[in-house]
Amino acid sequence: MATITDVARAAGVSVSTVSHVINGTRHVNEATAALVKEAIKNLGFVPNAVARSLVRSSTDAVGIAISISTNYYFNDIVSSIERACAAIGQLVFLCDTQNDPATELKLVRELVQRRVDGVILAPSSDPENRAIDYLKSSRMPFVLVDRLTVEDADGVCLDNEAAMETLIDHLAGHGHRRIGLIAGEPGLRSTIERVRGYVGAMRKHGLEIDRSLMSEGNANSADARQSALEILSRSDRPTAIASGNNLATIGVMRAVRDLGLRISEDLALIGFDDFDWADCFEPRLTVMAQPSEMIGMQAAEMLSRRIKSSTANARQVRLPAKLVIRRSCGCGGH
Repeated sequence: MATITDVARAAGVSVSTVSHVINGTRHVNEATAALVKEAIKNLGFVPNAVARSLVRSSTDAVGIAISISTNYYFNDIVSSIERACAAIGQLVFLCDTQNDPATELKLVRELVQRRVDGVILAPSSDPENRAIDYLKSSRMPFVLVDRLTVEDADGVCLDNEAAMETLIDHLAGHGHRRIGLIAGEPGLRSTIERVRGYVGAMRKHGLEIDRSLMSEGNANSADARQSALEILSRSDRPTAIASGNNLATIGVMRAVRDLGLRISEDLALIGFDDFDWADCFEPRLTVMAQPSEMIGMQAAEMLSRRIKSSTANARQVRLPAKLVIRRSCGCGGH
């Protein structure tokens, strides 16, 4: 296997000159650089990534700490981040936090110890924000995605309150007065904001906020199903339900099936997240579609800027959702 010394000998230059050409750490005139690149090609020399990272103080790698296994929605965000990072030559290390604060902190520590250039984090429900505090104390560039749990950090997410308000506006505009809510995992910033949007929209329309029609503790589809069974088994059950994420939507659909009810005819249903098979059900699902690709792209761009400028003011972006009307809301899919 060829070494950097072999390249220097073949090109007729010093080892330091070869290093500068490879790492871009100092200007080398074009003619000399061309000789070095030709020697590298002819010898099949492969630079040592670890050595390059020590010279350049950069690993060209970023970490993503996100609960990829617990929510399908994150798949699109991660794919978008990977594409954006690949376009600028960055490798991505993906860590599954499972929405568990202890696992999240452990993985974030390992990413920092592996000297990644930056971290994109979807925070768990940790009330102490330990992973974020660790990133700050380590002076590691980072960007929050989906859940903006602190104000003094870069981040990008959905405008959750406005999205839920639009959802309730749609249902109230079609005559629904008793609207239930099956929210997502308790303690998550996105759940808190969507509940806030629900309450605000109900008040705006002069509708009763019946806490017995609200469930905020649904970490998975099984929990959401149980919550929906309880709400829909009432004699005064709601005529519509808003679900806080795709897992909650699946849980509600299972509860409706178990009770022998019909979505659209007996119950209007609108959920968050336009997953690939949302229009494969009958009736097809009306959803609030999140701009997942844009969220991932902006998170990668924010992190790239933060890596280059650690002293810039924090910037947070909230993107709008899109109401995709199909048939589950009882509106005919127009």
